[in-house]
Amino acid sequence: MFKRILIANRGEIACRVAATAARLGIETVAVYSDADARAAHVAACDHALRLGPAPARDSYLKGEAIIAAALQSGAQAIHPGYGFLSENDAFASAVREAGLVFIGPPPEAIRAMGSKSAAKALMERAGVPLVPGYHGERQEADYLRGQADAIGYPVIIKASAGGGGKGMRIVEQSADFESALASCRREALSAFGSDQVLVERYLRRPRHIEVQVFADRHGQALHLFERDCSVQRRHQKVVEEAPAPGLSDAQRTQMGEAAIAAARAVGYEGAGTVEFIAEQDGRFFFMEMNTRLQVEHPVTEMITGLDLVEWQLRVAAGEPLPLAQSQLMRRGHAIEVRLYAENPERGFLPSTGQLRALHLPPAVGFSVAAHGIRDAEPAPIRIDSGVRADDTITPHYDPMIAKLIAWGPDRDQARARMAHALSQVRIAGVSTNAQFLFRLMHAPAFASADLDTGLIERNRALLLPEPAPLASDDWALAAAAWLAHQAACAPRRAGWTDPWSVTDAWRMDGQGAQWLKLAAEGERGEVRIEPARSGLGLSVFAGSDVVCVAEPRLDLATGQFSALVGSRAVRLGAVMDGDNILLFEPGCLKRIAVVPFGQNPDDAQADAGSLAAPMPGKVVALMVAVGDQVERGQPLAVLEAMKMEHVMTAPQAGRVTAILYPAGSQVQEGHALLAIEPLQATGGK
Repeated sequence: MFKRILIANRGEIACRVAATAARLGIETVAVYSDADARAAHVAACDHALRLGPAPARDSYLKGEAIIAAALQSGAQAIHPGYGFLSENDAFASAVREAGLVFIGPPPEAIRAMGSKSAAKALMERAGVPLVPGYHGERQEADYLRGQADAIGYPVIIKASAGGGGKGMRIVEQSADFESALASCRREALSAFGSDQVLVERYLRRPRHIEVQVFADRHGQALHLFERDCSVQRRHQKVVEEAPAPGLSDAQRTQMGEAAIAAARAVGYEGAGTVEFIAEQDGRFFFMEMNTRLQVEHPVTEMITGLDLVEWQLRVAAGEPLPLAQSQLMRRGHAIEVRLYAENPERGFLPSTGQLRALHLPPAVGFSVAAHGIRDAEPAPIRIDSGVRADDTITPHYDPMIAKLIAWGPDRDQARARMAHALSQVRIAGVSTNAQFLFRLMHAPAFASADLDTGLIERNRALLLPEPAPLASDDWALAAAAWLAHQAACAPRRAGWTDPWSVTDAWRMDGQGAQWLKLAAEGERGEVRIEPARSGLGLSVFAGSDVVCVAEPRLDLATGQFSALVGSRAVRLGAVMDGDNILLFEPGCLKRIAVVPFGQNPDDAQADAGSLAAPMPGKVVALMVAVGDQVERGQPLAVLEAMKMEHVMTAPQAGRVTAILYPAGSQVQEGHALLAIEPLQATGGK
């Protein structure tokens, strides 16, 4: 076994590898960019070396710098994690040439599976079923369109070198093919350095099912059962679970055998994932092979009791696979959700900023058995995270905050445990998808395991409802939470509270009162807070309503808030985010601002057609020029951030008067890309 390894990654996967290595007595070396100098993965490792500036191309994608760091540190091997250079065959070759061990498959296997087109040709020869499509070398737009016409619509265009849902476009009709191809190629070139694509028939209501495979250098290969990854947004996974619901034993066996055949066809070693797209009737087709550990590997670990990172280390060190196929067992059901810093209400755009509060549900650390499946049931909740409170989610890397994994004896119990865990998430500083995920756990389609890749889009009204108007109780609870926060933060000395820091409006000569001016989603509220003999009384001036709140209490460590509203006991999450009060209820987040008197409340958020960049990024395309007349909703520009494209549209009809950021330039969040003079101001000309 290795004495020291370097982890060429960051975030939760680097922390995960470090934890397993520590259990095995292996020293670890972290590498970091300037943005990650104080990151969790740096603290988790025994040693750390700087790579370079924050952008990934100047740090985590600099293979020569990573190899130099490994040699300098005395590491014998490099674990690439996932993402970055984990599937870069040139990097794997360079690691081997430097006399180090690449903890992953041979470069030849990565190369064979790195091109979707070449991989499909190889799978066809190995007898693995394929979706009808074109995977050839010819890339002229007219030729590709002709192939799509012959396949029949809808089709999906995919980047040949792609993965992670990037570089994909669904085309419903021939007239839309050219624009979709151009957009796909731009994204593919930016993300993968190649704009080559393939075209396949797009399956209606397909499921995305993948099989975890492992192989060693002694000729043994096996699978560790399947996972369902059908619930996706923007072709990227949101929820994963194991085992895949609704499959027969025969279908599971066929899929597992096909996955092993795929691994053997490329001379595979280590951990890999063979991904299939499946019809609702169970027919399945090879989609791609990810030559690395997957983000969703914890659900496999939870149902098998195995540590897949340990298996990676042992296989890379030359040991045979620890178990044979017949010895593998599974128990119960596991569900994983990806907790992202993103805004589901704005098309799941990434959100950046400092994690001013980070309250996650209680979880038990992952434990393994020597040969899988512990005698005792696994912990009901596991959390894998690479961030801590006060860390910053930057535009340079993936905006994942944590992975929440729930286990149960059956799917319903795993789902219930996940929903409860999500109800305990309270995060301030960035937008998250926690409430969206909670609603997803309760959606009838997900609850009944009626799964396919279009589940989220079909259930948008349920999963992304319009915010409801605030009630009088909401204003009262926000004011009570604000006052409870002030009290909880008051200085304390030797067990007593400094009376001069108390903010309850007490007066020596009688009852005092405080006024709060509040705003939320264009609504306004004024609250009068009056001290009472028992706790707190609030008079809410909202029409003729008066709401009384008593005994407000806030636990700063968990963000748990409780109070009596009239005779009703209320428990919810409450966190201060600057001047904003965040009220967390299951599946619902209410953001209420405290507005200083004398100031106007902030305007309601700009609509989706705003000219301001919703996040830092690069202008990759402009569709208009100065002097052009545009209609409301017309595409104006394409902004790329975090390897994702966002189309900016006109908020109103008018004429373009200025291009403030030309194509190729960087723009900061909130800056306008161009200027439009409203049509009425131009006389309609």
